[in-house]
Amino acid sequence: MTAPAPGRQIVRIRYSKAGRIRFVGHRDVARLFERAMRKLRLPVAFTEGFSPRPKLSFGLALPVAHESEAEYLDVELASPADLESLPANLTAALPDGFTVEAAIAIAPGQPSLQQAIISCDWSIEILGAADAGIQSAINKVLAAPELPMERIRKGKSTVADVRPAILHLECVGPTSDGVELVASLATETVSLRPAELVQLLGSVLGERPLSEGRTRRLKQWMIVDGARCEPVSPPGSSTRPALVRAS
Repeated sequence: MTAPAPGRQIVRIRYSKAGRIRFVGHRDVARLFERAMRKLRLPVAFTEGFSPRPKLSFGLALPVAHESEAEYLDVELASPADLESLPANLTAALPDGFTVEAAIAIAPGQPSLQQAIISCDWSIEILGAADAGIQSAINKVLAAPELPMERIRKGKSTVADVRPAILHLECVGPTSDGVELVASLATETVSLRPAELVQLLGSVLGERPLSEGRTRRLKQWMIVDGARCEPVSPPGSSTRPALVRAS
């Protein structure tokens, strides 16, 4: 987001998305936030030109049907707002399933959220799987020096080594319908999506394709002054130990 005009304010908002609202796509989420901000009469700044748009900038798109404990958006305001009351007021103006946890003012000239995020932590449920089989697949994945994977990007088939994108991967135990994995996946240079990780584990096992169950984005990470941090920390949270590249 470009530097605001004098007297304006850039606000970074952290929110969660859970329950039935997880089936609402990224573009519709943006419309819901625009509507909520109009309802609250927030002084949102608009672009210039023939078709002015509110100056909202969202982070990485969350796949449909996935939940999240850490989503972000930046909004430019034409005049400063009361950030202390904003989370509760915005939550009340949004549909059930959204919870706005924090809002902070950020300095002008910061990289956009999509540019700044380097990795995400995920909780991924694999349906109908057993601990032993998934752990075997994880061991093979982590031991592999390369993991070439064919993917479709912009309508074209490409093959990329996705091993560098797996920063951390472990099986944390059974669920009522399968097993839960915790993974940290890179989002820049070489990236990997949760669904692609599940596909990869299935191909390593050599069995029928694995099915993805409940999937939640737990954290998003960026680097500031050489240190890894969240764009906005949740209120009252302690810093979670960093996940490093699995070997």
